Amino acid sequence: MIRAALPQLLRPRALAPGDLVVIASLSGPLDAGYAPALARAVAVLERMGFRVRLAPLLEVGRQHWWSAARPVEIAEEFNGLLRDPEVRAIIAHDGGTTVLGYLDLIDVQAITADPKPILGYSDISLLHLVLHARTGLVGFHADVATPGLGGHWQAVPAARQAELETLYSTLLTGPEAIGPLPSTPAWECWRAGRTEGRLIGGLLNRIVLTQATSYALPLESFDGAVLFWEEMGSHAAHVWSYLQVLRHSGILDRISGMVVGVPREIDGLGAPEAPSTLREIVLDVLGGRDIPVLGNVEFGHAGPNLPMPVGIRVALDAQQRTLSLLEPAVTP
Repeated sequence: MIRAALPQLLRPRALAPGDLVVIASLSGPLDAGYAPALARAVAVLERMGFRVRLAPLLEVGRQHWWSAARPVEIAEEFNGLLRDPEVRAIIAHDGGTTVLGYLDLIDVQAITADPKPILGYSDISLLHLVLHARTGLVGFHADVATPGLGGHWQAVPAARQAELETLYSTLLTGPEAIGPLPSTPAWECWRAGRTEGRLIGGLLNRIVLTQATSYALPLESFDGAVLFWEEMGSHAAHVWSYLQVLRHSGILDRISGMVVGVPREIDGLGAPEAPSTLREIVLDVLGGRDIPVLGNVEFGHAGPNLPMPVGIRVALDAQQRTLSLLEPAVTP
């Protein structure tokens, strides 16, 4: 396995009103039942002041196995968007299980020549981590379009949706640091403490898979980092095992803090002779590592997502239940 040194941070250019945002099938297909949610996602982005276009592969009924198309076709469309100077941001329509199939086909030179915000979570975590490792690109672990902007966002009160729209718009267009992310009473201090470091993470099982490829982040990139992760549709024993992989790889010995997203569909918790909570699993694997841990933060599959820009320096205070972005995610 070849692990190159991590490049310098590469911030995308800030978006301006009227800029073109493209929604693309970077992984899974568009089911017919999702079409209304996609239309609502377009409306949200337009309300933020952007023009919106749907990529050609984002079409109801287009499917290859569990994907929107063959990996080579998705890579070809993705590379076209990366090379198109009119396209200023790309948001995944949904997650899925396809990104591993085209990691080696991505035009990384197009990214370094014209870095753009790429938004999404779940399988899209692979893109954020690998492209950060290869180019230094700040990835936007944020809501996908269809089940996110067009789904979860519609289920929250209007005030919360307006707060999210302002947050996303400011993050994509503003050259200043966001500061504290909006917290809720649901946030939990699992281990007290305060730290500052680069924000690195995503879907837990995708973090583990990323580190198994030749595009893995160098271990040095985790030095002093704040590791964020979430998991969905798994088993408590699998979460424990994934965290053990991070322990064996040395990642847990290098990070300075941890932020855990709202769990969704984690089986096995509370069963007889099993841990009752995700907190118990995390603290069991961390052992004597005295780092701050903030849990139940609103990012991941439970949605709506607070944006977590990969590579940006943050301040974490678990006892005060705060997470602050100390740097802008984009450049003028």
